[in-house]
Amino acid sequence: MSEERPTSDAAQEEAADEVRAARAADPDAWATACEEDLAAEKARRRTQYGPPPGSAAEELRKLVDAVADKLSGLQSPLFGAAASGAAQQMVNQVVRQAKAAVEPVIERNPQVFDHLAAAGSELLAAYRSAVQAQERRWADRDTAHRDERRGGRNEGDDPGPGERIDVD
Repeated sequence: MSEERPTSDAAQEEAADEVRAARAADPDAWATACEEDLAAEKARRRTQYGPPPGSAAEELRKLVDAVADKLSGLQSPLFGAAASGAAQQMVNQVVRQAKAAVEPVIERNPQVFDHLAAAGSELLAAYRSAVQAQERRWADRDTAHRDERRGGRNEGDDPGPGERIDVD
């Protein structure tokens, strides 16, 4: 036993010194590691699922652009060849006016569209809950009705002295 073991106080002090040295080297090591993990997870999801959807305002802008492009490229055979040019100009003018009306609203109030999207999700969840509750009530009422027809007996009950034959 030529080695001397440090006392427990000395070992604790040495461990504390190591922690202090690690903190001094990188005071935000935990935050840095979390950021790296989050960035790696986002990259993995982006490659697996594609780019995430933008805000509701950006999605509305994309919708308006897509509808405008579709309407602008639409050729109407209903008007004939002579009126087709005038109809196309009228459609283009309506599309420009609609975009001019929508763009300032989106620019000034982008958070409103996020709130509307969240409210829509909450309304959908409330509707889904109400429908599921109603379906449970219908199912319970149907089960009670079947029990009445059988005379209050359950399928496991003994039907009496006769033998039960399953027709199915």
